[in-house]
Amino acid sequence: MARHDDRNWPTWTKMIGLLCLVASILTEHEASGQRVKVEPEVSSYPGQTVNLRCAFTDATGVQLTMVTWIYEPKDGERMNIAVFHPNYDPNYPESPVKGRVSFAQNPPNLNSPSIQISDVRMTDEGRYVCEYATYPSGNEQGITQLVMLAKPQNSASTVTVVAGTKPVVVARCESADGRPPAKLTWMTTANGNSTLVEKPGADNTVTVSSEYRMIPTAADNGRDISCVVNHRTQVKPESFPMKLTVQYPPKVTIVGYDNNWYVGRTNAVLTCQATANPAPYSVIWKTMSGIAIPETVQIKNNELKVLKVDESVNTTFICEVMNRIGTTRDQVTAIVREPPQNPSNAGVVAGAVIGSLLALLLVGALVAVLVTRSRRQQQGYRANGSSDIKTRIFGGGKKASKNGTGGGSVSGGVGGGNNNGPIYVYNEASSHPGLADKNNHHQPLTIGGRPEVVNTTPTAQDILLSNELDDVERRKFDELEEEERYDHFGGGDPILQLRPPHDQDDMIGDYMDDDMESQKDGSVISRTAVYV
Repeated sequence: MARHDDRNWPTWTKMIGLLCLVASILTEHEASGQRVKVEPEVSSYPGQTVNLRCAFTDATGVQLTMVTWIYEPKDGERMNIAVFHPNYDPNYPESPVKGRVSFAQNPPNLNSPSIQISDVRMTDEGRYVCEYATYPSGNEQGITQLVMLAKPQNSASTVTVVAGTKPVVVARCESADGRPPAKLTWMTTANGNSTLVEKPGADNTVTVSSEYRMIPTAADNGRDISCVVNHRTQVKPESFPMKLTVQYPPKVTIVGYDNNWYVGRTNAVLTCQATANPAPYSVIWKTMSGIAIPETVQIKNNELKVLKVDESVNTTFICEVMNRIGTTRDQVTAIVREPPQNPSNAGVVAGAVIGSLLALLLVGALVAVLVTRSRRQQQGYRANGSSDIKTRIFGGGKKASKNGTGGGSVSGGVGGGNNNGPIYVYNEASSHPGLADKNNHHQPLTIGGRPEVVNTTPTAQDILLSNELDDVERRKFDELEEEERYDHFGGGDPILQLRPPHDQDDMIGDYMDDDMESQKDGSVISRTAVYV
């Protein structure tokens, strides 16, 4: 690889040397050319006088012999248009500018041989070369480009087209008789492309035209499009905003049907909405079956109004719209339903039913409470399941005293000259303090002056079973909550006492005599009191 680089080294050396030589020649040429000073470009309008300046800035060591102006048209051969030699008069050879060209100074000066062209024409545009003949350097020159200006006439327009499937011209833009040629561009959101054509005009002017092509659709109608013209003679670009014009057949939609046409409904309206270009000239309503429009239907332009819904409008309505391009239709099927229930009456009925049910439930609950309370008052409260429950004994009143029992006393903690109230003997397991001494199965009782022993062997369960209770009522007593049982009652007074009113004291004796009943064991119990 290293040997390969060594073989190519002389070639690279030669190329570098050649490039350096070319660069030096070009630098020397530019250095010599810089001494002829001209304006790179001069512009003018037709009919004006144009000055083309030229000067040799540094003539040190150089002898200026002659100066010649040469015209190089864009298309054609170069030609001399003005020549000056110090020893001769100025000369103006045959050329398109002869008679209109002259040296600016009279007599001319080799140091500044500028010329002027009067009444310039568009055909005078081209390159003008100021060339010096010098000794010993030879010829040196400077080039000026003369640009003729012509303000163009700009215009743009759209083309009315019909929506289709092939590209067509939808807009045109033109910049006519301008110099130099104008630049045309399009600004739009439409999907298309443009073409550009330049044509020569009068007096060396140029007409530039552009067309915008696309496949037109109904959605493109009214879309914005602009042609923008840029030209040297204009202070700013000239814009032509436009809107595309695309014709298409009607697009029809029926609106207003809510699928709630029920018998008796009034003023149901269908609207036939249509867009088209050109505008529709006919809107026709008809039915699918071909039957005439019902009498309850009114038609006004694009509206169909049903004054009162009935079975006659249970059909398919068609709206047909026509314009110059074509005819389009849309349809809707109306389904007539049964009239709905009055929501307000239904709510009232439902509220009344619910209120009645609630009232019945409340009454039922109240009756149940009253019945339960009445049964409890009649049957008493069940004991706690213990067989060691004492008996409540009612003493005799006034009537009992007559039988020899009125003056008795009850022993075991129940004091006593008056035995009209019930005597309660509590359970031995009672938690109430002070009652332990009373919790024995056989309590001495004084009745009629002699001590009696109350046998409390029968339990509350026995008493309940003896009262002709059915199984359901017994289960109710078994299921009573703990706080409702007599043996859990925390008070010191009896739960149930049957007493006559206070204002009937004279009836107490009779009441107690009739109510009390003697037992085989010598005790006296009440017929109405419930023993638990």
